Amino acid sequence: MKKVLFTGTGVAIVTPFATDGNVNYELLEKLIDFQIENGTDAIIICGTTGESSTLSHEEHAATIKLAVDYVAGRVPVIAGTGSNDTAYAIKLSNEAEAAGVDGLLIVTPYYNKTSQDGLIAHYNFIADRVSTPIITYNVPSRTGMNILPETYYELSRHAKIVGAKEANGDISALARTISLCGDDLAMYTGNDDQITAFMSLGAKGVISVIANILPLETHQIAMKYLEGDALGSAALQIKFLDLCNDLFVDVNPVCCKEALNMMGWPVGPCRMPLAPLNEKNRAKLNATLKKHGLV
Repeated sequence: MKKVLFTGTGVAIVTPFATDGNVNYELLEKLIDFQIENGTDAIIICGTTGESSTLSHEEHAATIKLAVDYVAGRVPVIAGTGSNDTAYAIKLSNEAEAAGVDGLLIVTPYYNKTSQDGLIAHYNFIADRVSTPIITYNVPSRTGMNILPETYYELSRHAKIVGAKEANGDISALARTISLCGDDLAMYTGNDDQITAFMSLGAKGVISVIANILPLETHQIAMKYLEGDALGSAALQIKFLDLCNDLFVDVNPVCCKEALNMMGWPVGPCRMPLAPLNEKNRAKLNATLKKHGLV
């Protein structure tokens, strides 16, 4: 059985930007404190929600380093270091390791994509060249790639590949993956509306967007299930289902950052090409936040 990097909630934390467009490291520290003080079990830095695709290499490395240094061992820090260029993914991963991260989150190749055999070669090639545990990241809606259960099994045989963030929404595929991989691959949902459902099949928790605005409640959805209160977990999941959905009426993290701005966290806008919410969706999101007492 491999070591599990975390159980419960890992927040895919936003990257805040200052008015001059640069990364707002001071605010990032406050966001990290907000998360840890409200029970978040791991910080996932520079993932999709962290806008890693529009960070420069220098910003990417500096943001990871700040997170590691500021968290200072309070919870695990897992860095997004994936790329559709295998060599660059290794470079990013090695730099993140040097910064002291606890884990690496590596998305499937996007745009150029690959076959299932290519996925196995890509991940194993990276895993052979790092010393830090890897969580694979499957998000077909953004990458055009899907990891099949049989491919997960092949990947789980590598000692460094310890987990998977699964965001394809396929519960049946999750069940087969867990049946094939057992304790050799810790599964996490990447969909906030499926936390309880995934955990009912053996997933360890969630790598979450909604935790940016509801860290305590998201932690409670996962922990209630882990503590044996499946009905309590389900009740919270259903209570916040509308918010889970409304955070995705536009491309993530547009809605998440807009929600934080509405709540008094001046995280700034997303970098282009992501555009601000239109007025209709902004009003919809604001109404849902008001319903839950967040604004």
